[in-house]
Amino acid sequence: MMFFGDARKRRTGGVSSVFTGGSNSTHKEMLEALLTVCKSNLRSVDTDLITRAFLTAEEAHEGQVRASGEEYFAHPVAVAMIVAQEIPVDDVTVAAALLHDVIEDCENFTYDAIQSLFGQNIADIVDGATKISNILQSREVTKAENYRKLLVSMLNDVRVILVKFADRLHNMRTLEYMNSEKQKRIAKETLEIYAPLAHRFGLGRLKWEFEDQAFKYLHEEAFRKLK
Repeated sequence: MMFFGDARKRRTGGVSSVFTGGSNSTHKEMLEALLTVCKSNLRSVDTDLITRAFLTAEEAHEGQVRASGEEYFAHPVAVAMIVAQEIPVDDVTVAAALLHDVIEDCENFTYDAIQSLFGQNIADIVDGATKISNILQSREVTKAENYRKLLVSMLNDVRVILVKFADRLHNMRTLEYMNSEKQKRIAKETLEIYAPLAHRFGLGRLKWEFEDQAFKYLHEEAFRKLK
């Protein structure tokens, strides 16, 4: 698991000091934008923590590509930005959002590795988000209400579901790149599971967007008429 070693080495200094030589200038701009939003919306910000999480996710997702053709790393950064800007809690949640897919999608990246680098709180949030993804993908639970009850029963930390809300919100905003079958499946899941959960947690704006985005793919003709 040497791919996250650089994140440890570069844990001091400003943003410019960790993007040197041939480093991606776009990534530097992404980190600067994220830190700016964090400083604006959060009570306190550990810039070193968020920078290390950013660099670790950057290395972990290197070479991965989304259905849109853009680098996969853009997704966790977008999820972290949603957390910081639209459902701000704390810098730990932002760091966990950056790392939310590494256990699920990155070979040899384990809970223990995250705990070693970032502590138990962040490792638990990432692990919780991964378990929710695994439950939804397993299709072992057949009723949406049972899904919602199961997910709520699993939550030891509300920040887990906030990261998943941000993850699903970004996926819905970029769902156009999926094939029609996946669009409808994900939209139905969003409408039946995520929208009611957002309402239950008092996140009305997220609930409305989940419903609007789902409607666009589940009722395409009606949506076109409303535009």
